[in-house]
Amino acid sequence: MVLKISNKQARHLWLHAQGLSPTPTGPATPDRLMEIIKGLGFVQLDTLQIVARAHHHILWSRNQNYREPMFDKMLADDRHVFEHFTHDASILPMEFYSHWRRNFARREKRLLNGSWGSALPPARARETIRKRIEKEGALCSRDFENTTKKRIGGWRRPPHKVALDYLWHAGVLTTSHRANFHKFYDLTERVIPPHIHGDEVEDRHQLDWLCNGALDRLGFASEGDVQRFWNAADRSEVKQWVSDNAARLRPVDIETADGGTLRAFASLDIEDRLAALPSPTSRLRIINPFDPIARDRDRLSHLFGFDYRIEIFVPAAKRKYGYYVFPMLQGDRFIGRIEVRADRKKNMLNVENIWLEPGLRPAKDRVVKLDAELERMARFVGAEEIVWSGEALGAL
Repeated sequence: MVLKISNKQARHLWLHAQGLSPTPTGPATPDRLMEIIKGLGFVQLDTLQIVARAHHHILWSRNQNYREPMFDKMLADDRHVFEHFTHDASILPMEFYSHWRRNFARREKRLLNGSWGSALPPARARETIRKRIEKEGALCSRDFENTTKKRIGGWRRPPHKVALDYLWHAGVLTTSHRANFHKFYDLTERVIPPHIHGDEVEDRHQLDWLCNGALDRLGFASEGDVQRFWNAADRSEVKQWVSDNAARLRPVDIETADGGTLRAFASLDIEDRLAALPSPTSRLRIINPFDPIARDRDRLSHLFGFDYRIEIFVPAAKRKYGYYVFPMLQGDRFIGRIEVRADRKKNMLNVENIWLEPGLRPAKDRVVKLDAELERMARFVGAEEIVWSGEALGAL
């Protein structure tokens, strides 16, 4: 029997599954931060620091006592997380490592069969790099001399960087720490704790763990949703998993924001999960563009009727909004976009523009909530002053 899930229920389930339902308060203890990361499954890394880098912002949105130095402690000191590639570079809980092994071979195969294969330095050169790290300890790309002017790929990598990244994707090297966001590579067996590094899990159990974990964090999903969540299995593998586990899955019809219907599936306890759902906090929050709640733009549009695209790769003259514009979430609705930028040298948070969704007015309550969120964000990045542009003031 197909279960019908209303749009409101679907939004609340998705927000709760992504840790955005409760008010993001309480102490940012190591245990609490790891609880957040485990709940999400992984946290995407990103170099851009318009306000804060994506991984910092994502964690802060779920606990606003989080501060940036806590990340380095989790990665480099406590070894609570490791770094690898989901749909992009991400951190994952260290305890997930044994179920992630299949992705090393999978990533290696993809790289060898893609453009990297022709760009990759020969095995002897890669082994020289590995042996140097074995002898000297963790090194970053800058520690290697670029002996050629040739650069490879869309990010213009020198050959030694291609080799380092290949060894990292293949699981031979692992990120030991980051300094000013520069990645330091070390031998995997020196980074991953021995009891975890030596733990072998059969491939079929890894796949089952990945698919169950994706569905749990999505709440409801299609085969494509499950495959894309971790990006650690092929579509054919997920399709077979769904077929093999059909008796443990409940078909559901999801009402979309425009009144349409999406067919999906959920776990058998879906009705219990829906009955236990709390109402989302009414707090207004500024969400990072790479936050998992917004990363799947199609799901964002289907559930919330919010069409969002990041325009960093769009020529300035063709942008509809701005270079790096943040979605604004209030309660269970995305109410608009805000262009805000931190000037850390001047200790300022600059509010450059605001766009509310059609039909929404800058009601007093909404403005008060936005002011409160900007004040929290200013404290997060150490800004002492919030400066509003004329365009932003005019929007309100």
